[in-house]
Amino acid sequence: MGSMHHFSFGWLTPTVSYLLACVGAALGLRCTLRALAATGTSRRNWLITAAAAIGSGIWTMHFVAMFGFTVDGSELRYDVPLTVLSLVVAVVVVGLGVFVVGYGRRRRPSLLVAGLTTGTGVAAMHYIGMAAVRIHGTLGYDPGTVGLSVLIAVGAATAALWAAVTIRNVVAAGGAALVMGVAVSCMHYTGMAAVHVEMHPARTELAGATPMQFVFPLAVGLGSFLFLTSAFVALSPTAQERAAYREAGELAIEEADFAELRRAA
Repeated sequence: MGSMHHFSFGWLTPTVSYLLACVGAALGLRCTLRALAATGTSRRNWLITAAAAIGSGIWTMHFVAMFGFTVDGSELRYDVPLTVLSLVVAVVVVGLGVFVVGYGRRRRPSLLVAGLTTGTGVAAMHYIGMAAVRIHGTLGYDPGTVGLSVLIAVGAATAALWAAVTIRNVVAAGGAALVMGVAVSCMHYTGMAAVHVEMHPARTELAGATPMQFVFPLAVGLGSFLFLTSAFVALSPTAQERAAYREAGELAIEEADFAELRRAA
């Protein structure tokens, strides 16, 4: 059995990864709420943005946390296609979940189906990402702990989607995002607790990319996407604000028409 370390950089990687999970959750919840207040193409676009935010936020959280994962006696690399697949799975499956919520006619069944789908997608992302890890050895898993991590993922996803369709207060929504960040982090480290390593000493070069060559730039890019999208969402008017703008514009037109009639008279 090989010795593993999950906090090689101390509390830096868990803290940063948690914050990224919170940002993704907050943005996704906000976009889902906007979607429920919209119709047509606008609703679809908000749901796509929500899926991208939650999926990329969870993926980025996972790989930032993985910077703290080391194995004694072996370097660590990532299989690039599998790493990209884990991101695609996260976004697509989370997207299925939020679309079920966005278009479901019955709230409770929709939340249950969406929570199960999204949570399963989060767990799949985690374990596909772990399958991309290359070391001088093999990774094994404790089935019971893996099952627990999947249950945590499903519970966290269901709670987050419930918050998205129930909570209207901005402060409460922020609190829900913080709780979601805790749940996602717990799912990750529970999944990592299931890991055990069998070392196969070898002098051959490991295939794949180092974290700094591939995962770090991609994580930084997705992190930037989350923050830029957060700014866009914050600056985008809500449905109520658009209605107010439209009403103000119509009133201005009526006043202009009335002034024109007075001059003509």
